[in-house]
Amino acid sequence: MPLALFALTIAAYAIGTTEFVIVGLLPTVATDLGITLPLAGLIVSIYALGVTFGAPVITALTGRIERKPLLIGLMALFIAGNVMAALSPTYEMLLVARVLSAFAHGVFFSVGATIAASLVPENRRASAIALMFMGLTVAIVTGVPLGTFIGQTFGWRATFWAVSGLGVIALGAIAALLPNTIEKAAPASLMDQVRVLGSGRLLLVFAMTALGYGGTFVTFTFLAPMLQEITGLAASSISFVLVLYGLAIAVGNIAGGRVADRNPARALIGLFALQALVLVIFSFTASATVPALVTLAALGFLSFANVPGLQLYVVQLAKQHRPGAVDVASALNIAAFNLGIAAGAWIGGLVVASPLGLAATPWVGAILVVGALVLTLISAALDRRPQVIAQAA
Repeated sequence: MPLALFALTIAAYAIGTTEFVIVGLLPTVATDLGITLPLAGLIVSIYALGVTFGAPVITALTGRIERKPLLIGLMALFIAGNVMAALSPTYEMLLVARVLSAFAHGVFFSVGATIAASLVPENRRASAIALMFMGLTVAIVTGVPLGTFIGQTFGWRATFWAVSGLGVIALGAIAALLPNTIEKAAPASLMDQVRVLGSGRLLLVFAMTALGYGGTFVTFTFLAPMLQEITGLAASSISFVLVLYGLAIAVGNIAGGRVADRNPARALIGLFALQALVLVIFSFTASATVPALVTLAALGFLSFANVPGLQLYVVQLAKQHRPGAVDVASALNIAAFNLGIAAGAWIGGLVVASPLGLAATPWVGAILVVGALVLTLISAALDRRPQVIAQAA
């Protein structure tokens, strides 16, 4: 693999860390800025919304810019957003800083995969893309727990300074290692994206993605305060729990891909059913340390096990219903993942602020996942309909 790929992997690691590290720092941020936990949860939502709506628009607007200058500019924006977050004296400024970082995130992954594929021979393109996205997975396993530890030891601002440093390293690597001339695909216009949104079958999968992925974030967003207040763990041990959760995510992501290879819809039905069940179980096990950790490991495994299947399923359906816009459909499904994160974090905040409190977030999240399960059953039934008609004929 060319060294340029590792520059993209470092950037993906930095971006993945900044997206999820805030989850482990919510209690610290809330205390320092004098805000409630639900308001702190909106820091997660606003970032995800920035990725959801910023990425398609900015990707379309920057389609004519050469790839290397674009990536350098995106990393500069990423660094600026994190420096601004570290310096933010108010909650409002922190939200603005998170939106800037989110814009860089969304466009980076939109163009990064195509750049990674262009750097290698055709028979190694999937491996090249996987290597870039490995940065995101490793960030969840190591970057988020380490960032949480730094934030709890030196203050949450130190975490954003550290992520800014990672961004500087990634920018330098991209500037030094990426070729000056990179193959550039024709940019997808906003109208291409609108046409994809006109497909009912694809909208159904986007809704499955948002509900199934977002259901976990009702709980995951407030995992740190939940472990401290309900499970009774010390704040210093949260980073170690996040390591466990991250390892389970990495294993689940690999296993989920293998399970979904042959029939993604069937695999998603089983995964969503198990995910909803584990969320309900967590409502009962959260108050005891060992059962809570076991349940969390299972939840981590299942929460990312559905990602490969959802992405594969949307590509399969796009080839049938919007064959000229498969890449656009894939990108919009990434947006649906982030829309789910935003909705899950927001709903979790409402639950925490209500009389139900922190302890109710798992079973409320389970309701969203059950919604995804119902939509998947409907979509699978629609998949079978052409076969039934063909057999009847």
